[in-house]
Amino acid sequence: MPDGAPDNGSVTSAQTVAAATTTTLVHRPSGPDAQWWRSAVIYQVYPRSFADSDGDGVGDLPGITARLGHLSRLGVDALWLSPFYTSPQHDAGYDVADYRQVDPLFGSLEDIDALIARADKLGLRVIMDLVPNHTSDEHAWFRAALAAAPGSPERERYIFREGKGPDGADPPNNWESVFGGVGWARVTEADGTPGQWYLHLFDVHQPDLDWENEEVREEFDAVLRFWLDRGVDGFRVDVAHGLIKDQDFPDWAGHAEMIAGDDADNPDIGPAPMWDQPRVHDVYRRWHDILATYDGDRALIAEAWADTDEAMARYVREDEMHQAFNFDFLCTPWSAPDLRRSITDGLTACDSVGAPTTWVMSNHDVVRATSRLGLRTTGKGPNGIGAQDEQPDVELGLRRARAAALLMLALPGSAYLYQGEELGLPDHTALPDDVRQDPAWWRSGHTEKGRDGCRVPLPWAAAEPGFGFSPTGATWLPQPQDWGRYALDAQRGVAGSTYEVYRSALRVRRDFHLGTGSLAWVDGLPLGSADSVIAFTNRQLLVLVNLGETVLRLPADLELVHASQDLAVDADQRVLVGPDTTVWALIPS
Repeated sequence: MPDGAPDNGSVTSAQTVAAATTTTLVHRPSGPDAQWWRSAVIYQVYPRSFADSDGDGVGDLPGITARLGHLSRLGVDALWLSPFYTSPQHDAGYDVADYRQVDPLFGSLEDIDALIARADKLGLRVIMDLVPNHTSDEHAWFRAALAAAPGSPERERYIFREGKGPDGADPPNNWESVFGGVGWARVTEADGTPGQWYLHLFDVHQPDLDWENEEVREEFDAVLRFWLDRGVDGFRVDVAHGLIKDQDFPDWAGHAEMIAGDDADNPDIGPAPMWDQPRVHDVYRRWHDILATYDGDRALIAEAWADTDEAMARYVREDEMHQAFNFDFLCTPWSAPDLRRSITDGLTACDSVGAPTTWVMSNHDVVRATSRLGLRTTGKGPNGIGAQDEQPDVELGLRRARAAALLMLALPGSAYLYQGEELGLPDHTALPDDVRQDPAWWRSGHTEKGRDGCRVPLPWAAAEPGFGFSPTGATWLPQPQDWGRYALDAQRGVAGSTYEVYRSALRVRRDFHLGTGSLAWVDGLPLGSADSVIAFTNRQLLVLVNLGETVLRLPADLELVHASQDLAVDADQRVLVGPDTTVWALIPS
């Protein structure tokens, strides 16, 4: 859109890139003094699978510290560390036994201090995972609760209830676990008799805390301060939508993995009584006030699976959290109309409360985008892919994932990368069943493969044992034999490699201030129908995504800046944009 064009609603540019175009402003730019978290690119590190320093096959904190230069050279702004707390590892560290200690599997408090110090020297901020919905059943509080009597202060820290039916033999209600099966477990009392039931919305080893209890709230206030005092820049809050439950604990006809009443088979199912309760926001206002007492723009990030964009935006009101993951974008099919709707809705909802939109395509809980986008049906995808399941089209998935990455990194707001995305890693879709460790695999009766496929250790060096993950070649999950092609040393410095595409994209994103820029949809370009093309501008760059099956000719007056694939030119020297490709082009002034 040329300078001087109207900045509201739908307008027709006097000067065009190829023909008369119409732009529709969706999002205005942020100010020059915007906080870092409004536009940051944040890299998720899954500690056990990033880099192993001691040869035991499990990644650790010294391994991460030694590889921080990779993140600096890649061009990200911060790293988010998945849990490294003391834990029996029933759910890969999301079952926390001590919130103030590092599990020996990963290192020590001195190691995390060294990591934070090294990151600071490299200009990287550090975000930690916080797991407040539940603890491990080996947490001192839960051991004390089991030893205490019903109704005791120790039990009131958790959600213990009497069972139903004769002798209380049935669970208190019909709630299910997200990982499959009943969401309650019965304890044996000190005298050896069957006793109360405790709620575990996830694994049986993860009892839910009772956030109606002031002692629980005060404990987490102290945990926040403990880590803030050590220099962390913020917290990604696990299951942020789940802390408060409907205190009537009613039966509910939905499934635990649902967010709220959105069931095609039963449209009258009603909101989920365990998710997104209104009073959960009181917790985050309290935490917001704690972070505000520290300097350096500390941030809270919500993992909140809300059922609408408006509900998600409530977590990032001015006095609550600073970011919330836009999971609708992650779950959206590879379709131009669907993606345009998701982007518009996400920006509109967050703009309504003055918050940045936070984009993400992959994380430790979902099939990697490279594999999801290679399936016949795109979107959130299945909970894991096994050898007997439909296998993704590897090349198609990688092409689409690279195009999706350039789409995401051009959007205003903050973006999250999951470790290995910059290498184009797919899921391990042929992982042997006998090595699976995700509790979802066991609790679902082996009907869901679970999340292990996206958690396989990273390949760093193509010719080394374990692809350089560990000095001994050991890996806690086996890597596919063909992963040498994805190794960092096989891609670094190679023009057109996925790594170099990401690295260039992050540089251009910074140079053109895409994270703090505006967004206006561009319609009317002679490039195909709206059903197959996405086009938008931030006034400097045109971002164009070809989601169709035909090759498009880029308008002659556009200067190519970056593309997700190598591009050919025709006889008239017009750039050809193939299917599943994103280009960034400079708009002439």
